[in-house]
Amino acid sequence: MRDPLIIGGREFASRLIVGTGKYKDNAEARAAIEASGADIVTVALRRIEFIERGASPLPAARSASGPLPPLAKPSVLDAIDRDKITLLPNTAGCYTAEEAVRTCRLARELAMGNMVKLEVIGDQKTLFPDNEQTLAAAKLLVKEGFVVLPYTTDDPIFAKKLEDAGCAAVMPLAAPIGSGLGIRNPYNIRIIREVVKVPVIVDAGVGTASDAAVAMELGCDGVLMNTGIAGAKQPVLMAEAMRQAVEAGRKAFLAGRIPRKLYATASSPEHGLLE
Repeated sequence: MRDPLIIGGREFASRLIVGTGKYKDNAEARAAIEASGADIVTVALRRIEFIERGASPLPAARSASGPLPPLAKPSVLDAIDRDKITLLPNTAGCYTAEEAVRTCRLARELAMGNMVKLEVIGDQKTLFPDNEQTLAAAKLLVKEGFVVLPYTTDDPIFAKKLEDAGCAAVMPLAAPIGSGLGIRNPYNIRIIREVVKVPVIVDAGVGTASDAAVAMELGCDGVLMNTGIAGAKQPVLMAEAMRQAVEAGRKAFLAGRIPRKLYATASSPEHGLLE
């Protein structure tokens, strides 16, 4: 069944987006990414260590002021096959619109492309997004030609504001980042799906395969996760489970579930019964 995820005019076969943090090493990260089947992998640019200015860490990456700094040591970038996978640099660790915009500009200079995951945190304990700063950053980045995928709360009104600002998708949280609580407010997610026309990608809080399936059954266009896979006892096996859950949930949504009823309905017809 051909059913691509379309973001900013680009088609992706997989509706699962995965992160690169918290793995024990690059080999495990590489194996999990492959098992997930993801076409898009997100990378926290601010958490990659650089050394003094010299040759660029990525092919053809140059800035107006000369070569960019190379990597200080092997990084998560080494776990990603860039011939097959699209990088989605994210602004994790940013607490202001200015920081987030600067990080996205750096990502583009590093030849990571113009599709970015915008994340502006408002509180260090909960890691909930700062909506005001997120919207300010989104408006500026859209004007500069970025394809913006913002991490946001599950507020339908704010999701609509992000769409109106030109964002290519909205990414409401299911639950706090890394919590594994699953979708805490499925009703808001459904409303968001109704009020915006851009893809809705659940981001944060997915703990296991059933959470991913529920997100897709609600009509979401995709799911982004990191800890749910990397924090599992067997990350590679969990990555495969998440892949299958996203696929199953999407098919169930397209197929259309039966309505919920209080009482039973016989599966077999009553006429023609033997007397």
